[in-house]
Amino acid sequence: MELHDVWFVLIAVLWTGYFFLEGFDFGVGVLTKLLARDRPEKRVLINTIGPVWDGNEVWLLTAAGATFAAFPEWYATLFSGFYLPLLVILLCLIVRGVAFEYRVKRPEENWQRNWETAIFWTSLIPAFLWGVAFGNIVRGVKIDRELEYVGSVWDLFNPYALLGGLVTLTLFTFHGTVFAALKTVGEIRERARALALRVGLVTAVLAVLFLLWTQIDSGDGKSLVALVVAVAALVVALMANQAGREGWSFALSGVTIVATVAMFFLTLFPNVMPSTLDADWSLTVTNASSSPYTLKIMTWLAAIATPVVLLYQGWTYWVFRKRIGTQHLADAAH
Repeated sequence: MELHDVWFVLIAVLWTGYFFLEGFDFGVGVLTKLLARDRPEKRVLINTIGPVWDGNEVWLLTAAGATFAAFPEWYATLFSGFYLPLLVILLCLIVRGVAFEYRVKRPEENWQRNWETAIFWTSLIPAFLWGVAFGNIVRGVKIDRELEYVGSVWDLFNPYALLGGLVTLTLFTFHGTVFAALKTVGEIRERARALALRVGLVTAVLAVLFLLWTQIDSGDGKSLVALVVAVAALVVALMANQAGREGWSFALSGVTIVATVAMFFLTLFPNVMPSTLDADWSLTVTNASSSPYTLKIMTWLAAIATPVVLLYQGWTYWVFRKRIGTQHLADAAH
């Protein structure tokens, strides 16, 4: 296997990790409007992700940085052609981080309510736009012989990509709902489990349609295996949720995300961005990659740094592993 193939796999792993981890905290952000009935319950939901949300975003920074270094042509075409949606995502992530930090800086109800509304929208919009972006990457976009995107921003909002956006939005919301059930106690936990069933059923319908469309359009035997794993894991996650096994439900909803992202990259390879104008103008792991020497240096650096990051993040989740409820907010305030 060539180094550019290795880095294609590594970038797929980074995006998988990002969607697995950021997916549930996007989902919890959406739940601040769908599940929480009052301000204490919103505080409980936000506190379930408070210690980890910023660490989850490290995976996005690493994935973008690795793409820039390993596949500069891919990075240039992607970030120029998808400039507006990616800019909206970036602005949402900035506002979202500010909202988490500033929400409790003042006691006024309007102040806190406005920041909580910001958390909701800046969780929902990126969850949808990431699906639109990856839907277009998988489907292909208008790339000319100079390897430049020549379409308009409206070309990105086609039916396939919009369906992809709905899939990521509902899947992340389901992932966040089972995470909320896993991390809370009392009435909010029970309502989270009930909501997870409804959201999961909608997710299953949309996901089956989208993944079948992907398989028919550009899939092969390997992507079909990923499709079956994704759908089966989602169904079993729903069953585990109904049985009150939140840990299994969360793990299996994560498997659904992993298998879905795996299907994206399996249908792409050896392309990284197919051209809908001419297949010969597609960006591939070969014509979009950096030099072998650059990839070699990156491989050594990744081998050293990645275990440290994984150990630190794993330790963070272990420290903050306990369930919380509104009664813990009262204790903390006292």
